[in-house]
Amino acid sequence: MTLLGATLVGLLQVASVHLQPGVARPGDAVLITVLGVTRTPSGTLGPQTLDFLPIADGFQALVALSVEASLGVRTLEVQLVPDGGEETTITGVLELVDPKWPRRELKVAKKFTSPSRAEQLRSARDSKAFDEAFGVELEPWLFSEDFRWPRPIEITAPFGDLRLMNGKKKSQHFGMDLDGNTGDPITAANAGEVVMVRDCFASGNTVLIHHGGRLFTAYFHLSKFEVKEGDRVSPGQLIGRVGKTGRVTGPHLHFGVKLDGRWVDPASLLSLRFFELSPALPTPERPLVDVAPSGG
Repeated sequence: MTLLGATLVGLLQVASVHLQPGVARPGDAVLITVLGVTRTPSGTLGPQTLDFLPIADGFQALVALSVEASLGVRTLEVQLVPDGGEETTITGVLELVDPKWPRRELKVAKKFTSPSRAEQLRSARDSKAFDEAFGVELEPWLFSEDFRWPRPIEITAPFGDLRLMNGKKKSQHFGMDLDGNTGDPITAANAGEVVMVRDCFASGNTVLIHHGGRLFTAYFHLSKFEVKEGDRVSPGQLIGRVGKTGRVTGPHLHFGVKLDGRWVDPASLLSLRFFELSPALPTPERPLVDVAPSGG
């Protein structure tokens, strides 16, 4: 985590800006937390505009870095307006490093690379349903705890995997596969609202949970649903069972995170601390401190 210093002496006693992590990879989620102000801040992280949401003692913005983001330094600028004061800008930097995506060659049956006309139409209907589920307004967080894994952490395919299928078709894995046997429990990564329960062509039995802030977790290839659309779920609540439905060859959970229209690495979201920030405040002698780089 990086703690950024303010530039006004009056503001230094009450406000702080926290950046998580200090070092990230393309495809990561990045969290900016502003504490000690009552007016909504504004700002940018490189070319991306920050949409701040209210929290108990300040505001937070969660940013999805594109998997195609350029490596190097990205500037953070946050504009604060203290009560009775003038606007001030706090700046910092986020370093983007090489994700070193793993590469994998897969040998798969023709049905996985050449869907029929009927399958293509079904896939198109699924895509429309996903778009509708993801098409929500920006609203406050629906959770009050940090995110957790929906299954024991036994990763069989990481986020960002570059795949060559039968030596021809290249794709990238925008989720994380967690091992499991058919029927094993899958739990909600955090509190939220179930916005999709659907049997899809590619992702099989699918559950999507909206956590506020246009942040979603996705659970694919289930053998059984344990929730329905419109349900409010709590962290760790049973939502389904591991399966091998959809376009897969064996049972596992494909766990995905979508933020503001972009798939991001689930591990980067789970590494963020929404509610356990350092209580230290910035001082004039310490404008940039507590740098703890994390690759996500």
